[in-house]
Amino acid sequence: MDGFDVVTGAFSYSGAAIARELQASGRRVRTLTGHPGRAPRDTAIEVRRLDFGDPAGLAESLRGARTLYNTYWVRFPRGPVDHTRAVANSRVLFQAAAHAGVQRIVHVSITHPSSTSRYPYFRGKAAVELALAESGISHAVLRPAVLFGGDGVLINNIAWLLRRFPVFAVGGTGEYRLRPIHVDDLARLCAEAGSSAATSVIDAVGPDRPTFYGLASAIKDAIGSRSRIVRVPGELIPVAARVLGLALRDTLLTSDEYRAMADGLADTDGPATGKISVTQWIMENQDTLGRRYANEINRHFR
Repeated sequence: MDGFDVVTGAFSYSGAAIARELQASGRRVRTLTGHPGRAPRDTAIEVRRLDFGDPAGLAESLRGARTLYNTYWVRFPRGPVDHTRAVANSRVLFQAAAHAGVQRIVHVSITHPSSTSRYPYFRGKAAVELALAESGISHAVLRPAVLFGGDGVLINNIAWLLRRFPVFAVGGTGEYRLRPIHVDDLARLCAEAGSSAATSVIDAVGPDRPTFYGLASAIKDAIGSRSRIVRVPGELIPVAARVLGLALRDTLLTSDEYRAMADGLADTDGPATGKISVTQWIMENQDTLGRRYANEINRHFR
């Protein structure tokens, strides 16, 4: 076996799925993580700290790696880290990979990144893709829209709300579409891209393309919720999410996330690259879906 592979955040969500996929194929995995203390005692994954303030240390941790699978990003600004800082951190990581002689980078981005986007998240993702192209390293970019499966947040927390509240609000018409992909499908696509030498950009999207209203209705029906799904003016959704977030000590949904989804940025017209149906998965997991709330801030910041 030649060398090893590095996955950022191999004890998190998508990074964990990628690490499992690589290990199942016989690859040795090292992780760069901001939370090394979360590593299970019996893990076979080698653990190194993801410290953007130590480029030399990052390069040393990457030395000897064949492929870097990068899932690093920030969903929303918190403390000193915002999307601008996340772009700068990503550049540091790519430069360290180049200095270490990493042969290939597989990078997880987002659907519809754009340098002219009104949303900092999507502008930042475009800037990171540009930095990757400028690194000179052979690379592939995977662009998922919405992830589900495992201990994912979005669909679980919709189910949690539908189990506990008499009303579930959908902003605007709710007719904006999503292309969810199962996290294991994303991991498979990443591993396949890692074993290739071609420069590629792949929309990582599943076979289903439900409207948001349709997705919420499918979850409601699957779990047997009596909650009433109602359409409300879109500007009320960030306000309601902020109030609930204060009660839950979490960020449920930012105003930019809602507006980007309503603008169609979680949808694509391209062919499915994932195989697992989100509607079928919801039915198969109806008994456990939404039983516990998934707190994003606890996962990444506490």
